[in-house]
This record gives sequence, structure tokens and C-alpha cells, in this order.
Amino acid sequence: MPPPADIVKVAIEWPGAFPKLMEIDQKKPLSAIIKEVCEGWSLGNHENFALQVADATNFYITEKNRNDIKNGSILRLTTSPYQTAVQLHERIQSTSMDAKLEGLKDLANASRDITFAQEFINLDGISLLTQMVESGTERYQKLQKIMKPCFGDLLSFTLTAFVELMDHGIVSWDTFSVAFIKKIASFVNKSAMDTAVLQRSLAILESMVLNSQDLYHKVAQEITIGQLIPHLQGTDQDIQTYTIAVINALFLKAPEEKRQFDEHIVDILNCPLTEMAHILAQKQLRSIILSNVIRSPTPINDEMAHQLYVLQVLTFNLLEDRMMTKMDPQDQAQRDIIFELRRIAFDVECEPNSGSIEKRKSMYTRDYKKLGFINHVNPAVDFTQIPPGMLALDNMLYLAKHHQDSYIRIVLENSSREDKHECPFGRSSIELTKMLCEIMKVGELPSENCHDFHPMFFTHDRSFEEFFCICIQLLNKTWKEMRATSEDFNKVMQVVREQIMRALTLKPNSLDQFKSRLQNLSYTEILKIRQSERMNQEDFQSRPILELREKIQPEIMELIKQQRLNRLCEGTCFRKISSRRRQDKFWYCRLSPNHKVLHYGDLEESPQGEVPHDSLQDKLPVADIKAVITGKDCPHMKEKGALKQNKEVLELAFSVLYESDEYLNFIAPDKHEYCVWTDGLNALLGKEMTSDYTKSDMDTLLSMEMKLRLLDLENIQIPEAPPPIPKEPSNYDFVYDCN
Repeated sequence: MPPPADIVKVAIEWPGAFPKLMEIDQKKPLSAIIKEVCEGWSLGNHENFALQVADATNFYITEKNRNDIKNGSILRLTTSPYQTAVQLHERIQSTSMDAKLEGLKDLANASRDITFAQEFINLDGISLLTQMVESGTERYQKLQKIMKPCFGDLLSFTLTAFVELMDHGIVSWDTFSVAFIKKIASFVNKSAMDTAVLQRSLAILESMVLNSQDLYHKVAQEITIGQLIPHLQGTDQDIQTYTIAVINALFLKAPEEKRQFDEHIVDILNCPLTEMAHILAQKQLRSIILSNVIRSPTPINDEMAHQLYVLQVLTFNLLEDRMMTKMDPQDQAQRDIIFELRRIAFDVECEPNSGSIEKRKSMYTRDYKKLGFINHVNPAVDFTQIPPGMLALDNMLYLAKHHQDSYIRIVLENSSREDKHECPFGRSSIELTKMLCEIMKVGELPSENCHDFHPMFFTHDRSFEEFFCICIQLLNKTWKEMRATSEDFNKVMQVVREQIMRALTLKPNSLDQFKSRLQNLSYTEILKIRQSERMNQEDFQSRPILELREKIQPEIMELIKQQRLNRLCEGTCFRKISSRRRQDKFWYCRLSPNHKVLHYGDLEESPQGEVPHDSLQDKLPVADIKAVITGKDCPHMKEKGALKQNKEVLELAFSVLYESDEYLNFIAPDKHEYCVWTDGLNALLGKEMTSDYTKSDMDTLLSMEMKLRLLDLENIQIPEAPPPIPKEPSNYDFVYDCN
């Protein structure tokens, strides 16, 4: 009879004593359980003790988390969180450097537990740590030269404990002094600093900025880009990650006016990090990130990928202001940009006094129509839609000035086509800019779990504008390939969006590579891809097809089941593996033809072919089998020895449970046999076959059966028997020897 649900069987350790097996009643107060444990070891003052999980975490058991205790857990009786906090509070103030170091080391480990952290913070432990950092830094550095390496670094453990305690969110970040901030910033600004100290210092600065607007201003005044660049030029990816995280945090919290780019900054390397746009727009930082991080031989880990993604999003978000700014049709400076587009395209000068007003209006209207604006009379109205607002006009001007040949070619090509076949440059640019903002999610805050950064956007100072220039040329090319008319505008935009998305999925390393990928994704290629995807899906989404699949699946599953049982009837030779050493001893197991008995027995050597039932001495009735157990839950995998550490063996192990706690233990020769036997045994027990092999067989057979049933076989005679294999030819003189 199984134990009640509220009873948990655990082992409890106490230093210097044998572990005690105990049943914990979850309905009883935790203090009563601790008292019972203490009395078992004749320990008084049970209120000074607590239970911990006996693993690397050492988390305390409390009334809140006690339900997480599982059967078989190992717990440890230890001093209560309050007593531990008091002891560590005293130890880290010891006059003995060895005792202080060990105390800080233990504090750094203990601080990960929120129960302990609360007690230590109640003793004003955070203030003590900040005082130690502010006043004791120079002394720590002198001691570094004489301390043994195994003891580590006093400052490192102090900062680690501080970070762990603050991560619980119990204490507000606003409580820290300017002196403490300056001290932490000094660790970052020094050229030669212990790696662990530097890492913790960067983490503290990031948390300060993210959690307090007031601390943002203080931190930003202490850190300059020139001081952060050396940390990006190193080879330690963790330090690089924390450095970019600090830049991202400062950028995220920067006031709107501080984010805007000002080309007239003189001393970028020594400017405060409040001028975030100066840093991100200037070439040196971008090229350093590109060469030392993105193109580093060290593979980029998930955390670094996330920080690069955040940096990419925040950089593009600088465009949000222009994206959400409508054009003022009465603003002459903004209208002059449109005049400049006309001048560059048609090589004409704006002469306000030449000709009559009507003639000039007619000329402007004609040219604006050629430029592809919707409103030919006043194209400024086209830019009143937000998004993309003025950002579209900025992109068009960038193309006209920096890629003048491409701009003129696009405009002149379309102005020479018939009206219905021209690709309207103005309308296309506005819609394309809007699409690119949607793809790059301009204006949205970074996702906490996304790692989707694109290396190519770190290769150019004006990457979004260059991105637009490549895509507008793609749009014009696709328009021609589709032989589109004005009615097809939305269809063309859909194809262009698909081309861009597919090229971005390949994560090109440069804008040139992106352009090359787009060249290979012509409209014809997109049609082929779509057709291929439709064929792979086999139109299985329609209701009649889905119904046919549901009807066929049980037949296919029964076929797979029969194949598995037939394989069990053939039997398999299993190797016996000793925990001491590998031995060439074998045993064989097979299912009887009536599927009622498992026959098994030892063999002297590996058999050649099937082993008859008669030679297998032992039998196990299928009716006696209770369950099939796999992997680490198998009893022979729980035994001490080499097997327990062998992952490959672990993945091939399974056991059959029968009678009362009796097992027949298997280790399959390979993954294929493992899947066959676990599937077959589950089928015998009436359970679902869940192996990867079954899923693969189901996909293959179902796909084949669906294709056969959907073939157009009207008026075609299908023979009952397969056609005979033709006889071999009388000679092979017709064979040509390529050699």
C-alpha cells in the first residue's frame, strides 16, 4: 500500500553522525519536525537549527518551499539562517585576514538563499559590505600580493556577496552613496583589474542604472567610452558581455534628448555615457564590437547574443522619432528636401523666377508623377502618414545622395515605362520604409529572451539607410520580374517582404552578403520555394485530407506495432556488462510466437542468427510484467560504478518490472534496438509507443500512404501481384568501362 501523500521519505545528515532515514509529515509544523530531528541526535535549542537541501544550492527549507521536498531527498541539519547570518557578520569583520577571507567566501555562497539574505540584511549587512568596499580597497590590493592563490581575492568575494544579496530585491538601489558608486566605477576604469572584480563591478553598475533613474545620472558621469573600450578589446567574452550590458542599460535609461545624434561632438572618447547616441553612432565602438566580439574566433554564447540583440534594437529605436514625425506641408526646409530629390533625379535647377507660375506648376506635377508620389501636386502630403513619417523621406534622400546612380536609374527606368507598368518610387519608398520598421520592430522595447541579432547591421555606421537602399533596388527588380502593374502593388510588397525575411533568416555577415542572398531569391525562386513548401505540406490542411490522415493513422500504427512484435519474436543478443570491467558474456531474449512469454538465457558466445526457444532456460510471462522503466530510473543504472557515469549506456538502458520489485535488466546494443524493444514491450502492455523511431516510421509511412491514395489512378489497372524481375542478360558487352 503506497504511503499517504502528505508523508515524504527523506534522509537527513548531521556532521559526524550517520545519516538518519525519516518520514516527514507535511501537515506538521516545520519547527516540530526540526525539534524531532534534534532530539534524535540529542541536540538542545532546536530553534537555533534549520534544514537545508544537501546539494550545491544549500537552500534552506521553509514553510513556503517545504512542498518542494520529494521522496528520496537528502536534507542537512544546520544552524538557522539567523545564527549563520550573525556568525558570518562577525567573521567578515575578523582581524585575521584568513578568517575574513573564508568568511567572505562563505557569505558569497550563502547569499544566494533568500531566507539567509533576509536575515543578513536585517543585521545591516549591506551597509557593512559597502563600507568595506569604500574604505578597504587599497588594503585588499596590498594583500593580494601576499595572499595564497587558493584563498582568492577579498574584494572579489565582497562584491560577489553584495551582488547576490541585491539580486533578491529586498533593498532599494537608491540607498547607495556617491562614494560607493565612484569606488565601483574606479574598478571599471582601471586598466589592470582582477577579472572577477571587474565582472562584478560591471554587473553592479548595470543593476544600478536599470533600477534607479537617479543612479543612472551618477553612473553616467563616472564612466566614459574611452574607459570601456579596452574591456571590449580583450578576449574574455564574459567581460565583453557585461560591458555591452552596461552600455545597453545606460542607453535604455538615457533621456530622449540625450539619445539623439549630434555630429558636432568633438571628444567622443572622453564624453560621458549620457551622450549615448554619440557612442553608438561613432565608428570606433561599432568597429571594435564587430572585430573583437562578432568576428572573434570564440563562438558567441546566448547571453552575448542577447546583449548584441538589445544593442541592435536600441540603435534602431533612435529612428522612432523620425518615424513618428509627420511632414509639415508648409515647412519650407522639409519641402526643400523634395526639391532636392527632383533636382538630382532630373538634373534640373529650381529657378523660381523662370516661366509662368502655371508652367512651373505643370513641370513640378509632371516630375513628381515620374518620382512616383501619390499626390503629384503637393508630395509633402504623402509623408503625413505615420509610420513611416519623415523617416521615409530621410531614406530617399540618403539613396539619392549616397547611391546616386542607382537612384537615377530607378527613377528614369520607371518614368520611361507605360503608366500601368511603372514602379512608383515615392510610394514604394514610403511603404518599404514602413515594412522595414515592422521587420526590425523599430520603437519596440527589446524582448528579455531574444537572441536574434544580425551581424550585418554592425558593419556600417548608417546600416538602416543602407538596408533600405538594398531593398528598394530589390523591390524595383522584383516589380520588373513580376511584370507588375499598379493594381499588383500589394502583391509585389508581399513578395519583397518574403525575400527580405528569407535572406535575414540566413544571418548574412555583411550587407554585401545580404545583397548577394537577395540576388539568389528572385521572384522565380520564390515561386519555386512556395511550390515546394506546398508540396511538402501536401495540402494536408484541408478538411478532407485531415480526415483521411486521421483514418489512416490507426492502420499505420498497427502496422508499426506488428513490426515491433515480429522483431521481438526474432529476438536480440544483449551483452552483459559488469560494473568492474567489461566482459564478453552474452544473453539472449526473444518473444514467443503467441506473444505470451519472454524467453531468455545466457550464451557462451555471440550467436549467428536466431536462438531457438528450447535453448533459453528462463521464462517471463507477459501477463506478469507491470511496467517498463528506462534510463536513469533503471535499478542497474542506480548501482555504484562506471555504468552510472556512462551517458551512452544510460540512454540504452531499460528494465522490465515484474512480480514484487523483481527486474529483468537490459542494455541495448544500439539506439535502434533500444527503440524496437521499448516500443514492443509497451505495445504488449497496451501502452503508447513513443520512441523517435516510431515517430520517424509514422511520418514516412503516412506520407507514402497519403501520396498513394491521392494519386490520380482512374482507368489504370493496378496488378494484384508485383511484376516479375526480368532475367539477367546473356552478356554484359553493352557495359561501358569509364576507366
